[in-house]
Amino acid sequence: MKILALSGSLREASINSAFCRTAVRLAPAEVQAQVFAGLGHLSLFNPDLENPPPPAVLTLREAIDAADALLIASPEYAHGISAVMKNALDWLVSFEGTVNKPIALVNTSPRARHAYDSLREVLQTMSTQIVEDASITLPLLGACVTEDAMFAAPTVRREIAAIYGALAAHLAGKIGAASFPLG
Repeated sequence: MKILALSGSLREASINSAFCRTAVRLAPAEVQAQVFAGLGHLSLFNPDLENPPPPAVLTLREAIDAADALLIASPEYAHGISAVMKNALDWLVSFEGTVNKPIALVNTSPRARHAYDSLREVLQTMSTQIVEDASITLPLLGACVTEDAMFAAPTVRREIAAIYGALAAHLAGKIGAASFPLG
């Protein structure tokens, strides 16, 4: 199973980016997981540039095409989707590789409901498959805001294992194959 994690934040100390990196670190041996680090390199969406798209957009699309599922964690800014995430999604609206792509949508702050709900709406409009059992709100506040703290937290470890398990079950059902082993 190949998982591509996307963080909607460019901030160095981003909780969402730390969560994505932690999820990659905790991926079972059978899972190939990576964080896509190029969202900050995407030019602002412009339909006039779609044919052919800029190289950074092609890189994103190739990474999404190669992934079996996406894990998306994005912050809320002024009750909305972060600009970096919205820009990336705008570049993917007309991309066939996102149609029916399974998504684990992670909200790292219970206070960020507006952006989470908006992101969910945009992803549904794009015809992705939000995997409900893999989509969670996890209150990562206080002392659990760094990658190392998340990695050490039993609750975070359990939630990440559950995300991988739900994605594996979804993909196994989708392709009619046996369940992916997750140790």
